Amino acid sequence: MPTNVLMPQMGESIAEGTIVRWVKRVGDHVDRDEPLFEISTDKVDAEIPSPAAGLLTEIRSKEGETIPVNQVVAVIDDAPGATVVAQGQAGPVARAVPPEAVAVASAPAASAATAGAPAPDAPALRQKSSPLVRRIAAEHGVDISQLPGSGIGGRVTKHDILGYIDNKEEAAPPPAVPGVRPGARDEVVPLSIMRRRIAEHMIASRRTSAHVHSVFEIDFTRVSKIRDAKKAEFEQAGAKLTYLPFIVKAVVDGLRAVPVINSSIDGENIIYHKDINIGIAVALDWGLIVPVVRQADEKSILGLSRAMHDLASRARSKQLKPEEVQGGTFTITNPGVFGALFGTPIISQPQVAILGIGAVEKRPVVVDDAIAIRPRAYLALGYDHRLIDGAVADQFMSVVKQQIENFDAASL
Repeated sequence: MPTNVLMPQMGESIAEGTIVRWVKRVGDHVDRDEPLFEISTDKVDAEIPSPAAGLLTEIRSKEGETIPVNQVVAVIDDAPGATVVAQGQAGPVARAVPPEAVAVASAPAASAATAGAPAPDAPALRQKSSPLVRRIAAEHGVDISQLPGSGIGGRVTKHDILGYIDNKEEAAPPPAVPGVRPGARDEVVPLSIMRRRIAEHMIASRRTSAHVHSVFEIDFTRVSKIRDAKKAEFEQAGAKLTYLPFIVKAVVDGLRAVPVINSSIDGENIIYHKDINIGIAVALDWGLIVPVVRQADEKSILGLSRAMHDLASRARSKQLKPEEVQGGTFTITNPGVFGALFGTPIISQPQVAILGIGAVEKRPVVVDDAIAIRPRAYLALGYDHRLIDGAVADQFMSVVKQQIENFDAASL
């Protein structure tokens, strides 16, 4: 019996995915849950398992093609004597398939309400905005279907339409960007899908948030002593004890003390997140991904160490689940691992702050009017000045500094 393989919905707000690579080819036999193809979305790169066992008789979407969720991308037939269909000979494909008629490819993050629902085109999603947004667009002659939206499924919000109108009225014609002519020895390589997504998100974040940064120098003497004393014990428990879980623990205390740092802006409203879900940026050979440690406030140092190691390992092997890169409320990035003193990171939308960690190094410092050598590091907080003032940001950083410099070993 033929089984249609669909482009899965890799998260509640994801409307499409790009096929990066077919692991199997037409005519190959596949087992259920065996990797079938790789996709890239706004949130994650992932291997998609086969929903059924049988012969891969047809592939309907090419590598590099961007497909709406719930569209058929391949067919698997478990019937004896099943025949293959040559690529390019398939008939027209429906944009979406009723869930009762097909077996949906595994997509753990799809919610019960949306797992089988047809996915409209992106312009249609953007047009499904509030009456107020549509009225403002009509008054200013804006084609809302051509506007990039920051709402769920690309919907245009009031903030989006007003920002577009303001920019359109105030912006001068941009200077022409000179083209680059490759030299005879140059190599020209197209941007990867992930690289393009990162570029889009970073530019959108700079346009959305008023970025400001505060840098604090923090003494890691106490944490370093605790780490040296507990390192062997953690290794026996299967965890590598680095400085990062201590910093995450201090950040959790800071978010509790200054909850506006753990919030988001939604139009004219502030959403204060009750869960503390910390995104930890992981550098990959082909880009950057930010898996999320959920309920970080409920984990010990050992629990944080294990969770971060597991997420980073599976990020590098493309084994993350969609929900593991969603729902972050605050992000930490660690350029210090490469030796950077500090950085000024860009906020991950729709969050309002991000922490950059510099290298922990021994430095001379004045202690009780004497020169001493202490392990110290610069921590840089990037924050959205639309919501967070400098005094509030520094209050948060003061809590983080206090917690690290006076870390309670009993909290391990």
